[in-house]
Amino acid sequence: MFHDLPPALADRMRALEAADAVDRHDGTPHLERLRQIPPETGRLLALLAAGAPQGALIEIGTSAGYSTLWLALAARQRGGHVTTYEVLAAKAARARETFAAAGVADVVDLVVGDAREFLGTSPAIGFCFLDAEKDVYLDVWHQIADALVPGGLLVADNVLSHAEQLAPFCEAVLADERVDAVVVPIGKGELVARRRI
Repeated sequence: MFHDLPPALADRMRALEAADAVDRHDGTPHLERLRQIPPETGRLLALLAAGAPQGALIEIGTSAGYSTLWLALAARQRGGHVTTYEVLAAKAARARETFAAAGVADVVDLVVGDAREFLGTSPAIGFCFLDAEKDVYLDVWHQIADALVPGGLLVADNVLSHAEQLAPFCEAVLADERVDAVVVPIGKGELVARRRI
């Protein structure tokens, strides 16, 4: 899955990696920054999503679409698509450009709006990547925990880099008897939870 990436997709990934490195240090306002995952986290996401059980593949927090590109690789391998939610219209517009330029628009459904307004109507979830504003994590968990299919996975970003802010979320998931969960020290820290069968 990671060998011989399509050139258009690899080029777009590199461009977004460079843009992210710049806007972390050039004074770009916080909400306008890409704040995307590093490549090693992307590879982890693609591996986990490709092997997740059948069910919806969703992402909460699109930004410019970098992590979505990794999930699109998994979606292609699964023969499905990824639905990604972005609350900021400007970032959603940039993500649309990303998906078109990378050649993955056919496997990505971009929804502009607060994911919490849509999750109640989501089909059974096989895989969810959560990388949004940190104050929504716990709400999202309460909405999707029962929607995860047996063996379904949630991966939540930033649980080490934002440990204090996300402590209530992590404590809730790690104590939830519906799932087995662990924090993986890759990138900025990923909480991986698997719905018990």
